[in-house]
Amino acid sequence: MEDVAIVTGASGALGAEVARALSLGGQRLVLFDRDGQVERLERLAASLGGALCLTGDATDGPTWARAMDRIRQETGAAPSRAALLAGAWRGGTLLHEETSDDVWRTMMATNLETAYRSLRALLPPMVAARRGSIVVVGSRAVEQPWTSAGSAAYAAAKSAVVALARATASEVLARGVRVNAVLPSTLDTPANRAAMPAADPALWVSTASLAAVIAFLLGDGARDISGAAVPVYGRS
Repeated sequence: MEDVAIVTGASGALGAEVARALSLGGQRLVLFDRDGQVERLERLAASLGGALCLTGDATDGPTWARAMDRIRQETGAAPSRAALLAGAWRGGTLLHEETSDDVWRTMMATNLETAYRSLRALLPPMVAARRGSIVVVGSRAVEQPWTSAGSAAYAAAKSAVVALARATASEVLARGVRVNAVLPSTLDTPANRAAMPAADPALWVSTASLAAVIAFLLGDGARDISGAAVPVYGRS
């Protein structure tokens, strides 16, 4: 049976690398991202020799229901592998100096709610088929929250994402489905280089390196790994 693999947040730097890694493994790809990313997704799909491109709000249950119907129609199956990369970072303000709840709500929506809704949509068909693998993206801040001083809302959201994934992993393990998390430190992306021009990106984690870890955890070689939170810290 051909595996269908979905990548959320696929238009980003990490999403593109994960899509490439999964494409090399022979999976049929579904690239999913927010509205407004159609052109980027289509360019990525073309570079990979083809993929189903979907856009929408990953925090919305009906959007996910429509997406799953479309995936089944186009590929003949629900995804059996999923890299849940949708997320965002906002920080720079100390919690006691915050004057609104905007950052908190944004971090919870873009990180935790996207993971929750994705799991709600993807797990039932995997459990029914008794096969599947999912990877979510946490952060080094999960294990070292002090490194996220100035962006406590982000640390809290990512910690909740990983807790959700690990609890869910226990729930579905006996049903043939695995759920794992990766905990990267700073990723070497164009956006991070622009935001931190004085930093040494050689100390950061390359997107290709993290993508390889994610692809491994999704694959059969990691069939005995579930509920893990794998640190990927680079040299920082």
